[in-house]
Amino acid sequence: MGSARSHNATVAGTAMSKTFRAAQARVRANASDSARVFSAESVQESIHPMDNFPVRQLRFDFDTVENHDPVWSQSNPDFAIFINALGVHVPHFERFLVKVMRQYRGALSEPKLIDDIQRIIGQEAHHAFNFVNWTKRLAKQYPDLTRLDASAKTWFEKAFNSKSHRFKIGFTAGYETFTFLGGMIILNRYEEFMKEADPTIRALWVWHQVEEVEHGAVAFDFYQAFYPHDEWYRRGMVCYAYSHIAWETFKAFAHMIKVEGFYKQPRRAFKAWKFFAGFAWDLAIAGLPVFSRQYHPRNHPICTNSQNALAVAWRQYYAEGNDPHLLDRKSVEEMMTPS
Repeated sequence: MGSARSHNATVAGTAMSKTFRAAQARVRANASDSARVFSAESVQESIHPMDNFPVRQLRFDFDTVENHDPVWSQSNPDFAIFINALGVHVPHFERFLVKVMRQYRGALSEPKLIDDIQRIIGQEAHHAFNFVNWTKRLAKQYPDLTRLDASAKTWFEKAFNSKSHRFKIGFTAGYETFTFLGGMIILNRYEEFMKEADPTIRALWVWHQVEEVEHGAVAFDFYQAFYPHDEWYRRGMVCYAYSHIAWETFKAFAHMIKVEGFYKQPRRAFKAWKFFAGFAWDLAIAGLPVFSRQYHPRNHPICTNSQNALAVAWRQYYAEGNDPHLLDRKSVEEMMTPS
C-alpha cells in the first residue's frame, strides 16, 4: 500500500510539474518587450533578488494622480480595478505580519534570519502606510470600501489577538507565498498591465512588487525556524491564505465594477470577471511548486538568479538617486535601456 501511495504521489507530482511548466511558458511569453533589452547573460549574473534587500522609505502623494482617476491604467483598466481591490485588505495583512514577527523574533538565534526579519518589517510598514492612504482616496469614488477596509482591519486584529502561535506564523507564510508570486507575475506582465498608466500609481505598484519579491522567502524561513517538519500545516495555510485573498479581493472588485457601471453592460461585466478569474488562475498555477517537500521561495521556477529585468532596472534606478515616486513612460523606457 505504501509503494502504491508513493507511486501515486510521483505521478501527481509529475502532472503538477508539467502543468506548471506549461503555465510558466505562457507567463514568460507575456513578459514585456522592454524587459528583453537585457541580455540573458547580464541578468543571470546578477545576485539573487532575495539577497541583501534594503528598506526604502517611500511616501507617495496621491494628489498627483491624473484627474484623480482610480482606474489608473489605460493599458488594462480591469487590472487597475483588480489591483485596487486587492490593495484594500493587503495593508492590514502587512501590519499583521509586522506584529507577528515582532512578537516571536526573540525566540530566534540565526543572525541572517533575524536581520531579514528586521528588513521585511521595514518594507511592509512602509507598504501599509501608503496603501491605507490610497484606499482612503479610492473610498471617495467607491464608498463601500470604507466598510470593507474596516472589516479587513478587524479580522486581522482578531486573528492576532486570538489565534495560536502556529496559525499566526503559518498564515503569514501562506499569505506571503502569493504576494511574492503575484509580484513576479505583475512584473513579468508589466507591458500588458501598466505600459500606459498614471505615473504615481505605476510607481507605487512597481516599488511594491519589487519589494514583495525581495523579501519573498522571509516568512517561509520564519515558519521553518519554528515548524521545520510540519509541511502539511504549511500547505494547508497556503490554501487557506489563497482563499482569504481571493474572497477579500472579490468583495472589493464586485463593488468597484458596480460603481463603474459595468453591470449595465453585460459584456463589459463579463470581461472584467474574466480578467479576475484569469489572474486568480495564474496565481494558483504559479503556486503549485510550493507544495513540494523540497520547495523554497529562492528556488521557485519564476524567481531564481534569472531576475525580472524591470526589477533589476528599478533597483539600479533607485540606487542611483533617481526619484521613484513618479514613473512616467519615458522614465521607464530610459530605465530599461542599458547604458
